[in-house]
Amino acid sequence: MTGLGAVFRPQLPPERLRALARLADERGLEELWLWEDCFREGGISTAAAALAWTERVRIGVGLLPVPLRNVAITAMEAATLHRMFPGRAALGIGHGVQDWMGQVGARAESPLTLLREHLLALRALLAGERVTTRGRYVTLDDVALDWPPAGPVEVLTGATGPRTLRLTGEAADGTVLTAGTPPEGVRRARRLIDEGRLKAGRTQPHRVVVYLLTATGPDATARLRAELTEEGLADVPDLGAAGDADAVAKAVQRLADAGADTVVLQPTADEPDPEGFIRFVARDVRPLVP
Repeated sequence: MTGLGAVFRPQLPPERLRALARLADERGLEELWLWEDCFREGGISTAAAALAWTERVRIGVGLLPVPLRNVAITAMEAATLHRMFPGRAALGIGHGVQDWMGQVGARAESPLTLLREHLLALRALLAGERVTTRGRYVTLDDVALDWPPAGPVEVLTGATGPRTLRLTGEAADGTVLTAGTPPEGVRRARRLIDEGRLKAGRTQPHRVVVYLLTATGPDATARLRAELTEEGLADVPDLGAAGDADAVAKAVQRLADAGADTVVLQPTADEPDPEGFIRFVARDVRPLVP
């Protein structure tokens, strides 16, 4: 079965999260995803709150920008969430938006090197290993978590370019793709991820999560077109979904057929009814997605 989720966009104030997270939980939504966009809500703080307010919905964070964090802090926070809420946290890391990283003085000369070093160290720490490493960006001296996760946990990595996609296949447990990824882009991503997996000799499953920009209601097409235009994506074919549940479910299926394991419906930034969007995903779209 294709996983299905929705995004709580950080254009909403953080005090809206409690009601929306509880609604997602009550309505049986599988996954609710949060973003750590500069300079809005923090990813770990919102994830911890959402997990505490709910009982069963899985909470994803996509993505935590690694230039902002020492890897030991990332590992400590991730391990804490996984121990307090086993099986319910899905954390992704990524390069971060480079302009934002520059604004806070954290822009790396080689984002790919930083991501690789952070990813390898993070997965080792979360596996309970004692780590000593001295890389270009990540340095650890005999570091181990006192409270690592009780069992294996997935570490997802956001990627768009070919080198980063190969890295996710080589060293991550899954990949998060942006809403700017059409079905053909998912197929391309899968090929590059598999190249990385082959290089590393990895055979375990690799989850691909794809955001799908989605609008419903009487002005759905106009809102979708406006946001795609603003993002410079209006000319990308087969991108986004607008319309009723059947139209959205067909768009989800196209991504699933291309290789997505989980599709996360991303409302437009001007979504007029966030609660209604959660209900729409859980009540109307989910039954139509095999």
